[in-house]
Amino acid sequence: MIKAKKSLGQNFLIDQNIIKKIVKTVFVKNNNIFEIGAGTGNLSKEILYNQPKSLTLVEKDKGLFNKLNENFNSNSSIKLIHDDILDLEINKHLKSNAIIFGNLPYNISTQILVKLINIKWPPNFKKLVLMFQKEVAERLLAKCKSNKYGRLRIISNWRLKITDHFDISKNCFYPKPKIDSTVLVFEPIIHKSFKISDIKNLEKITHLFFSKRRKMINKVFANLFDDSVVHAKKLNIDLSMRPNQLSENEYYKIVEYYEKINNL
Repeated sequence: MIKAKKSLGQNFLIDQNIIKKIVKTVFVKNNNIFEIGAGTGNLSKEILYNQPKSLTLVEKDKGLFNKLNENFNSNSSIKLIHDDILDLEINKHLKSNAIIFGNLPYNISTQILVKLINIKWPPNFKKLVLMFQKEVAERLLAKCKSNKYGRLRIISNWRLKITDHFDISKNCFYPKPKIDSTVLVFEPIIHKSFKISDIKNLEKITHLFFSKRRKMINKVFANLFDDSVVHAKKLNIDLSMRPNQLSENEYYKIVEYYEKINNL
């Protein structure tokens, strides 16, 4: 058994039934597949069994990469990349209408998701099948006014729609983590109701609001806009609300308006 590295957040999925279930969430046959953190290749083997058009495997760990190379280098449909996904220019390696799989390291899972959201849009991928620790997945699934609702939900929902999800017990991994995991399936979307020219403005504004999530939004709003009461009335925003009481669409409306009056 390969020894996992804590520093890389490695927990290897070993339950074959769960591996099959993950791969079956999408139609792999004759599609271009991109796998983040291929690790021991357990998921990669099941993907290959389902006959993809091509398979690109990204792995940061040198030892694991060498093992993947040893196991798969004879297959001309497989491309192996030894790199950190956070440093990789993903668009350069994504083939048309790719499906991206990833058993994401818990310590950088949200960073990876934000990187995927920030690439050129519309993207080359048509599906994301990503595994998160359950707590992060709950934040991605959270509804407005709930305790877990926040920036991650709002930012991800601007460009991604969750179409499927299921939980995975910690007993399905080696070494066994302390928490359960959740697989989420996403599809890219384009919002037509609102026009935001730079997603970084959405990141900035949600950060300002949720850094004071227990406070009324009036002070944050005043930091964004001169004559904040006038602007709030134009946007039909109640300044006595807390950040988690504003819907995703209200945040998109605020960012759109912010860009418009600042000529961004």
